[in-house]
Amino acid sequence: MVIDFHTHIFPDSLAPRARKSLEDSTVHFGHPYTALTEMTRASLLEHMNMWGVDISVIQPVVTKPSQTVTTNTWAAEAQCDRIIAFGGIHPDTDDYKRDLDLVASLGLKGIKLHTEYQRFYPEEERMLRIYDYAFSKGLIVLHHAGFDPGMPEPFHSNPERFAKMLENFSGGTFVLAHLGSQEMWDDVEKYLVGKDVYFDTSMGFECYPSEQFLRIVKNHGADKILFGSDSPWSNASKELAILNSLPLTAAEKQLILCDNAKKLLNL
Repeated sequence: MVIDFHTHIFPDSLAPRARKSLEDSTVHFGHPYTALTEMTRASLLEHMNMWGVDISVIQPVVTKPSQTVTTNTWAAEAQCDRIIAFGGIHPDTDDYKRDLDLVASLGLKGIKLHTEYQRFYPEEERMLRIYDYAFSKGLIVLHHAGFDPGMPEPFHSNPERFAKMLENFSGGTFVLAHLGSQEMWDDVEKYLVGKDVYFDTSMGFECYPSEQFLRIVKNHGADKILFGSDSPWSNASKELAILNSLPLTAAEKQLILCDNAKKLLNL
């Protein structure tokens, strides 16, 4: 089984506009990316069949507080036997407990946060309250981490900031996307490897050196690594081919490809 822990789709009515806007932003900031799916539920399922993915986890981002109810309700409705959804919350909410209660009541598995689109730093005091209550509701917290091709520097997240965030928590489940922080993997090794946090592999095996990935797996533990593609921005079949070519044991690959995700998602 292959579980892709990090994917993105939009409601059918919004997907074409969202795709164009996101593609245009990557061009504007000099890092052009082209979406590989139509960014709809049907297109994701079609590409999962093509790419050899059994289950995908969608990661919506609430970019305005007013979107909280509609985004989370849509995410819950998008679920099926092959799609699992996280929900979202905006840091500028006027009632974070109400919003997280909604996420939990809809049966969503966690929340996705994006430091760039939502304009916050991960170790802020207001965020610590959100994490604490999310964990009390049994929710996973997944962060975008590091470089984003569609946003300007300086970025709001980096391994040192996440390390400060982690100092305040034990027992809850954090997942940091892009192997701890995209394009900042030396600092991931310096500040985050060995700490109580999961990394997903999204955007991904075609970016970081294989030797560095293997070193991170060895020192952090294969039991804290989750396969993710960041679909539609990466071809999961290519990511899987690279992962399967690496000198990891069959047990380590199974942990990364499905077993860790099954444990976190209670599958």
